[in-house]
Amino acid sequence: MKIQEVLSYIEQLAPRHYAEDFDNTGLLTGDSQEELKGVLVTLDCLENVVDEAISKNCNLIVAFHPIIFSGLKNLRPDDYVKRAVVKAIKNDIAIYATHTALDNAKYGVSYRMAQQLGLENIRTLIPQKGIIKKLVTYIPPANFEIVKEELFKAGAGHLGNYEESSYSLNGTGTFLGNEDSDPKIGEKGKRSTIEEKLLSVTFLPHLESNILKTLFKSHPYEEVAYELSTLNNQYDHIGMGAIGEFKEEMSAKDLRNTKNTFNTGIVKHSNSKNKKIKNVALLGGSGAFGIKNAIQSGADAYITADLKYHDFFQGEAILLCDVGHYESEQFTKNLLHEYLSKKFSNFAILLCRCANKPCKLLLNRWQKRLKLL
Repeated sequence: MKIQEVLSYIEQLAPRHYAEDFDNTGLLTGDSQEELKGVLVTLDCLENVVDEAISKNCNLIVAFHPIIFSGLKNLRPDDYVKRAVVKAIKNDIAIYATHTALDNAKYGVSYRMAQQLGLENIRTLIPQKGIIKKLVTYIPPANFEIVKEELFKAGAGHLGNYEESSYSLNGTGTFLGNEDSDPKIGEKGKRSTIEEKLLSVTFLPHLESNILKTLFKSHPYEEVAYELSTLNNQYDHIGMGAIGEFKEEMSAKDLRNTKNTFNTGIVKHSNSKNKKIKNVALLGGSGAFGIKNAIQSGADAYITADLKYHDFFQGEAILLCDVGHYESEQFTKNLLHEYLSKKFSNFAILLCRCANKPCKLLLNRWQKRLKLL
C-alpha cells in the first residue's frame, strides 16, 4: 500500500481545505508514492520521534503540529526543527501534519476534549461561514437522472446529516453550434431549442474538483453549461471549538477539579463566584479569540489554553479555565491513532511513546499543601 492511501483517509476526517490560512498542514517531508511500512502517530514530531520511527520501521509519521511552520533558509541541523527534518529526509521518512485542519473538523480536537470531559449534545462553537458551494447545471430530461446520480456519488448534495439533496426545475434552453462544434443534440449551424431541467446541488469546497470532473464526464453536452457560486450560509459541521452540556449541573469548584481529566496539576481560572456550570465550551490550543463566542453561545464555562492576564478580565459572565496548551491537545494523537487503526488493521499503526511536553510544572511541598489549582 502507498503512503498516499493513508494520507487520503486522514483528509476524509480533516480535509486540508479547512486549515487556517496561516498554517502549514499536509505532507512536509517524503514521497507519498512510497510503499508504506508502518505509521507512527504523535502530537509533535521532534528528533526523538524520528528516532522512534526508525527503530520501529515506520516510514510515515502522522503529527498534529507541523514541525515546519515557517520557511527554512537552510537545512543545517543546528536547531530542533532542522534536526528532525534532516534526520527524516536521510531515512526516507514522510511527515504529515493535520493541525488546524483537524481543529476545524467536526470530530476533531475540541470535540475529543468535550468527550473526555463527559459532555453531551456536542456541537461546533465557531462554525465557518462562506464555505458551502452551489452548482447549477442544465440537463436534457433523458439524461437528468444519470447526471444527478453521478453527482450524488461524487459527494454533491451531502451536507451535515443529509445526503442526496437537490432542487430541479423544468425549462427551455437554446444554443447554436459553430462550424467546429459537435453537438450531441441538434445540428451545428442551426439554433436548437430543447427542453432542459435545471439541477441545483450544494457541496463542500474540497469536493469541487471531483464534482466538476464527474459533471463533465456524465453530461451529454460537448460544452456543459454550469454555474458555481459560494453561499454565505453558516455551516455548523466545520469550525473551531466545541460546546456541550453535562447531564447535571455542577459547581464551579467541581469543574475546576476536572483538572484530572487533562492530567494537569494547575488550572488557571477566572473568579468563579460559585457559579453553577451546565454548558461548557472548549477549544484546544490557544483559544483566547473564542472567549466572546463562548459567552455568546450561552456557555457557563470556557476551557482552553494560553490565556493572558487581560483575557481573564472577560470572565465576569463566564468561568474561564486555562488547562495548558499541551494538556488541551494531548488526546489528539489518540484520536488519530484510533481513526487509522480501524481502517488499516493490517499495518502497524503505532502510538508514539515520546511525550515531548515542552515544559514541566514542578509543584513544591507548599503548593501541594495549599492545594493550589
